[in-house]
Amino acid sequence: MDNLFDSYEQDFKQLVASVKDKLEKDGKEQRGEKLKATLRRVEMELDEADEMISQMEVEIHGMPQSVKGQFQTRVKNCKAELSRYKKQAKELHQSTTRTDLFSSGAPSDNPYGSSESADQRARLLSGTQVLADGTRRLEDSHRIALETEDVGADILRTLRTQRGQIEHTRDMLTETDTHIGRASGTLKGMIRRMHQQRIMTIGIVVVLVLIIGFILWAKLS
Repeated sequence: MDNLFDSYEQDFKQLVASVKDKLEKDGKEQRGEKLKATLRRVEMELDEADEMISQMEVEIHGMPQSVKGQFQTRVKNCKAELSRYKKQAKELHQSTTRTDLFSSGAPSDNPYGSSESADQRARLLSGTQVLADGTRRLEDSHRIALETEDVGADILRTLRTQRGQIEHTRDMLTETDTHIGRASGTLKGMIRRMHQQRIMTIGIVVVLVLIIGFILWAKLS
């Protein structure tokens, strides 16, 4: 299981290294459609990196509690690194969008047309920002869902442990009840024999008294 986790982590690091190279090198050198194509590839690689993190979290679910903490720390570091590059890609994408919007179209001598074009660009920028905010909220929801899944898995493991303890206690109580039943039967037998011995002792004493009485009577008469 650790080998799978390490494999996913290695794939994640390769994807992040590719994203870093595209953002910090190609993002500064490229322009226009070339840069847009690079950003699309960056977005795909970020999605793949996100999927690698999800796979790592799935592997953590089946790990023993004693080693789970260190692997969760590694996943947390991967998430922080991925979030940093997502933010960087988002900023570069917004910058590219603004550049395209303000540079598109030829200047017009009509002030009304120019004003209308500026309004359209402003609305497009606003829509882009709303879309980016929506994406961020979806990412937060996904993260919360994964954290909730972790909590649910921990609760299920705790319940299974408690169920095992309850079943073990029930078996012990059943065994104890069996021993108590046997001990009770033994005590009843001992009490019954004690009563029998007491009756026999009383009978012997009565017989002896009668014999002694008969002997005394015989001598006296």
